[in-house]
Amino acid sequence: MQEFFAVALFVVVLALIAFEVLNRTVAALLGAAVLISFGVLDQEQAATEFVDWNTIGLLAGMMVIVAILERTGVFEYLAIKSAQWGKARPGRILILLSVVTAFLSAFLDNVTTVILMVPVTFLIADALESSPMPFLLTQVMASNVGGAATLIGDPPNILIGSAADLTFLDFVVALTPVVLLTLPAVLGVLYLMFRKDLSCSKDAEQTIGAIDAAASIRDPVLLRKSLIVLGLVIVAFFLHGALHLEAATIALFGAAALMLYAKSDVEEVLREVEWPTLLFFVGLFVLVGGLEATGFVGSIATALTNVAGGASALTAVVVIWGSGIASGIVDNIPFTATMIPVIQDLARAEGLSEEEVRPLWWSLALGADFGGNLTLIGASANVVVAGMSERAGQRIPFLKFMLYGIPVTLVSLLVATVYVLVRYY
Repeated sequence: MQEFFAVALFVVVLALIAFEVLNRTVAALLGAAVLISFGVLDQEQAATEFVDWNTIGLLAGMMVIVAILERTGVFEYLAIKSAQWGKARPGRILILLSVVTAFLSAFLDNVTTVILMVPVTFLIADALESSPMPFLLTQVMASNVGGAATLIGDPPNILIGSAADLTFLDFVVALTPVVLLTLPAVLGVLYLMFRKDLSCSKDAEQTIGAIDAAASIRDPVLLRKSLIVLGLVIVAFFLHGALHLEAATIALFGAAALMLYAKSDVEEVLREVEWPTLLFFVGLFVLVGGLEATGFVGSIATALTNVAGGASALTAVVVIWGSGIASGIVDNIPFTATMIPVIQDLARAEGLSEEEVRPLWWSLALGADFGGNLTLIGASANVVVAGMSERAGQRIPFLKFMLYGIPVTLVSLLVATVYVLVRYY
């Protein structure tokens, strides 16, 4: 009975989020409170066993660093320079802005990256007298692909890294090559689909060329300090296995050090942290904990074992495509959180070693990250861009997003499948 209740509650919360009946943070926290109130989990068990504080700490620390870095104007500088390098040719600018977005998404989380890039994209589109839609959709899809390259680039990777004890370097070595293969394919597909919509005014090159990119750097001293600390944090991420430090400890250490070094107003900086996102994760972890504690997750693991046969190549393919499609229907964050204990149970049931189970972790990460491009609700970055675009008077229809998202997702999942099979099997 408790298993049915936990599953039903989880489905209801996902439906409330997917159809935007409730704010996703409110829905997740309300669901977690109901789960505890009905005795499926007790409060102490939920907080100590199921909430992944390493993920929460990592996100919070990086949000503080990015909040300070954003004040320097460096992101506007990169976007303007991309447009100028593109010489006011919309197709070239589309590719350059997307490459910048993908690169930043690998080292910042992709939600933060699109929040910083979207306003400048509107500025560039206005200068071109072109529709911002091709630029927005290409950038958000590039951010979901680029974020797959590292531990901190996409929330599903953070969840997987924390649960499987995978280091920043592990992600770079395993996933950066497939991202480098996938990104050109994705950008090629989108360029072909958008090529008829890419137009600009006759004097666009002059207008963009006249924008003073250097003037967008509002605080060079703060920029220098921020880049020093961010560089050290990234180096520490690469070495965190050797340093015996969790990623959250490094991120929070870097955040505290930067606030001290930059002499920032702590209260102002903390107001920039996405607290609703962090609280959403807390509620989500508790809800998934209910699925795990009642045995539902274990039954899924058993079914997966029966269908695909343990740690076989077929299992990896099922995980890639299953998680890719499911992440497009459901936000990839809750889906990944649900699948993590499934793979853990599968590994225990099959007696898999750490090396044997790793291809399944990479399959889950690639499926969830790339599958987030399938629909407008597939990834948090999609929802953020849609909201910002609507406030600017450019609504992104659900079906229009799918029109471009389906071919992009199919191409990227196909590349991921070939990569995993060739490299690991």
